Amino acid sequence: MLELNIKNETSRLRVVVLGSAVNNGPTPKVEEAYDPKSLEHILAGTYPVEKDMVREMEVFASVLKKYNVTVYRPEMIENYNQIFTRDIGFVIDDVFVKSNILPDRERELDAIQYIIDQINPKKVVRPPEEVHIEGGDVMLWNDYIFIGTYKGSDYKDYITARTNVQGVQYIKDLFPNKIVKEFDLVKSKIEARDNALHLDCCFQPVGNDKGIIYKNGFREEADYLFLVNLFGKENLFHITRDEMYNMNSNVFSIDTNVVVSERNFTRLNNWLRANGFIVEEIPYSEIAKQEGLLRCSTLPLIRE
Repeated sequence: MLELNIKNETSRLRVVVLGSAVNNGPTPKVEEAYDPKSLEHILAGTYPVEKDMVREMEVFASVLKKYNVTVYRPEMIENYNQIFTRDIGFVIDDVFVKSNILPDRERELDAIQYIIDQINPKKVVRPPEEVHIEGGDVMLWNDYIFIGTYKGSDYKDYITARTNVQGVQYIKDLFPNKIVKEFDLVKSKIEARDNALHLDCCFQPVGNDKGIIYKNGFREEADYLFLVNLFGKENLFHITRDEMYNMNSNVFSIDTNVVVSERNFTRLNNWLRANGFIVEEIPYSEIAKQEGLLRCSTLPLIRE
């Protein structure tokens, strides 16, 4: 049995599910795009090709294995995008929550069922249908659970709005001993530079007391200031609009002092090193064209 344990974003990683780009299928049609960045690359003819994405993900897998992390991969579904495992489920403490994802993506959960079967069934939950929540919006910080959401009255009109207020309430009810703090995120269907698809597109903790943040990803300045007050402004690396677009906040921590980052994030990677982190730089810019990066590609199951 897998004894799940996730209490934050940065403790030593032991077991993770890493997505797969194998048999990823053809470039989507315009009407099939889930987010504005994918749409941008479909229209420009620059949408990533399978061999490049597979290569990037294998480099990521090799870094994880270098640190003796057990890496599970989804079972292959033909002609199907299975890269972003963070969307389909997440772990809080020792509970595995199956996400209520976009209906078109339901098969992705089936592809990791062999892993879920290794978890105590009493520790696997599925929210009711009206609850929308995805792992990219759920971030653990010890006593806190941070959740990205969208509170606009036009929620249902946004395919980029993935976690609703019912999702926030569901987690509050499931974990009454945690401090659940929601963040109202900026959404756009047409401009990727103004679309915080998930919370990890505009914020992520690193190490024991630091974080990466994009101020304009939050609809309410009070939400941004909450994080500034919690972490301290001197401990936060503020990214620009273009750096947010390129997914600079979507790195992935293997340990409190080890961060996997995209090799082109020069300013961020220099800041991380200056603050004592080991930075494992890898190529991941093709994956990024789908408005997801390193954190999006992972579903951690066990951290120390």
